[in-house]
Amino acid sequence: MARYHIETYGCTANRGESRTIERRLRDGGHRPADGPAEADVAILNTCTVVEKTERNMLRRAEELEAEAGDLVVTGCMALAQGEAFAEAGVDADVVHWEEVPAAAMNGECPTTTPDAEPVLDGVIGILPIARGCMSDCSYCITKRATGRIDSPTVEENVEKARALVHAGAKELRITGQDTGVYGWDRNQGESLLPELLSRICDIDGDFRVRVGMANPKGVHGVREDLADVFATNETIYNFLHAPVQSGSDDVLTDMRRQHEVEEFREVVDTFDDRLEEWTLSTDFIVGFPTETDADHELSMNLLSEVRPEKINVTRFSKRPGTDAAEMKGLGGTVKKERSKAMSELKREVVAEAHESMVGERREVLAVRPGTGDSVKCRDGAYRQVIVQDAEARGVAPGDTLEVEVTAHETMYVFGRPV
Repeated sequence: MARYHIETYGCTANRGESRTIERRLRDGGHRPADGPAEADVAILNTCTVVEKTERNMLRRAEELEAEAGDLVVTGCMALAQGEAFAEAGVDADVVHWEEVPAAAMNGECPTTTPDAEPVLDGVIGILPIARGCMSDCSYCITKRATGRIDSPTVEENVEKARALVHAGAKELRITGQDTGVYGWDRNQGESLLPELLSRICDIDGDFRVRVGMANPKGVHGVREDLADVFATNETIYNFLHAPVQSGSDDVLTDMRRQHEVEEFREVVDTFDDRLEEWTLSTDFIVGFPTETDADHELSMNLLSEVRPEKINVTRFSKRPGTDAAEMKGLGGTVKKERSKAMSELKREVVAEAHESMVGERREVLAVRPGTGDSVKCRDGAYRQVIVQDAEARGVAPGDTLEVEVTAHETMYVFGRPV
């Protein structure tokens, strides 16, 4: 679990977003630090009301980057002027509010508490399908809190999903520490995720399904069945979060990540073959103690090759009680330089994907209120589309509509209802 430090600037809405972020971090087993110097990750929730405020935000970002292990920037300036931080030489993960908890994980898996139950948050239903994982990553402290995979039956999870849909959920988020190994404890080491998703898609109702983080090893064994379930059910967003963490098999071995780079590629290739359009999300840890310059270059090459549209880049930091904490670490300058290089490539890849959407028409589901009079929507590949002047246009969370993509920013695109 990570130690976090969060700072909030600006209006009441920003403070509300920070409370939500902190609640999700605490629910995931993460704990506040005494200050940025003691934090694994600092979170800066920004304001951008006037030029002086922007300068203050950039200065504070520079200070936090120097003090904390990692820096995540969110809030209004991140959304409106995200490129300003990179232009100022700040090495930060610039993300939307909703993406902060994932960005703050330090490469670790999300934690599901023992009593985790389905939650309806507006029109979003959150369904934890299992607790624990089958991994033993050398850098991850989460396993100590969660243990091995403990999977409820398919039928139990289907009934929970049905209850969420009947309660008004329009988007079901399938979550877990590693959804890819769901059912390994019940099915002789083979995932039951494809079967579960097929059964959920048979539930009567108008809703979409987003599959949460699944490690490449668990997905690899069922990649064809899983991709087929995605391809035959429009209910499922064509979105897969499979954290590769490194492009080097040597580093993956030292991380004890279980998968090899080629297995990750085979998962990507299978989804490419089955789906006309989909979004790949992945994570990289840079600066692992045994990562050489050549290993880092392999990671950069892999990112360029598979071109995921959502990328979390995390600088390695030692977690107490883990085997990786006993390894001789790399210098902070090396980690910073590698993180900066990969973050620049990430922005290039993501901007290219968003730019390609401009001018296209897409069907989207409105899922959450945005800033001001806007609404956050998702297209079929789970790309975020912002519709402005939502009230005047009669658009509210839960609505399905067609939009034309008119422009893009660092993390999302804008859509106009047609």
